Amino acid sequence: MQKVRPKKFLGQHFLVNQDIARRIADTVDACPDLPILEVGPGMGVLTQYLMPKGREVKVVEIDFESVAYLRATYPQLEEGIIEDDFLKMHLEHTFGGRAFVLTGNYPYNISSQIFFKMLDYRHLIPCCTGMIQREVAERLAASPGSKSYGILSVLIQLWYDVEYLFTVPPGVFNPPPKVQSAVICMRRNARETLDCDERLFKRLVKTTFQQRRKMMRGSLKPLLAALDGERGTQRDHTAFLAQPLLTSRPEQLSIAQFIALTKAIDAETR
Repeated sequence: MQKVRPKKFLGQHFLVNQDIARRIADTVDACPDLPILEVGPGMGVLTQYLMPKGREVKVVEIDFESVAYLRATYPQLEEGIIEDDFLKMHLEHTFGGRAFVLTGNYPYNISSQIFFKMLDYRHLIPCCTGMIQREVAERLAASPGSKSYGILSVLIQLWYDVEYLFTVPPGVFNPPPKVQSAVICMRRNARETLDCDERLFKRLVKTTFQQRRKMMRGSLKPLLAALDGERGTQRDHTAFLAQPLLTSRPEQLSIAQFIALTKAIDAETR
């Protein structure tokens, strides 16, 4: 069957190096025995190495040409091909409510959205691996104090331990992307619940990192005022904003410090 032509609007860059494909497929061994869901299989360069692992494999693909190619080339996969938009799927139905490993050569234009969806289903996804743009991989794995540390770092690392595995050059793709790529592995950490208001935690993280050059007290002042308005309170927050921690910038705070600060803000505006 004729090969699939890469489509720019879908962010398709097909991996053509078999050694790297095998290495990426082997990352799912970080969570053995679980079924595997591959996002964006394209022509099955990873799929061919996932199927022999003796686990249930399903693939989700939005491109009709790729779906036709997979059906013709891997007839044994027929029941496992899902022609759908991953971002719109209800993942609790994928394997009948069972946990699974998420993997893929993820489309770079939606990789962050894929990982935010993963967070919504973290109870079903103990392990996520695959290839993404190197810049995004660096953000996912960044530690406090790093220029790459930001919203994505905090929200993902809140629930997952992230490991940057290896870098992949542009020349192993068709067409070659204009950026470097990287392979990552994310495993669920031991945190089961968040000891603070999760919505407020996300709001705090997003608010402060959107003004990352400011000290924390500068970006928190309007947030406190907004919470006062929403909760019908009205307080003088001068003493609260004078805390030494709030002279820091957001990239200097650990996840534990963001949790503690969320609790303190919640109490301050009650």
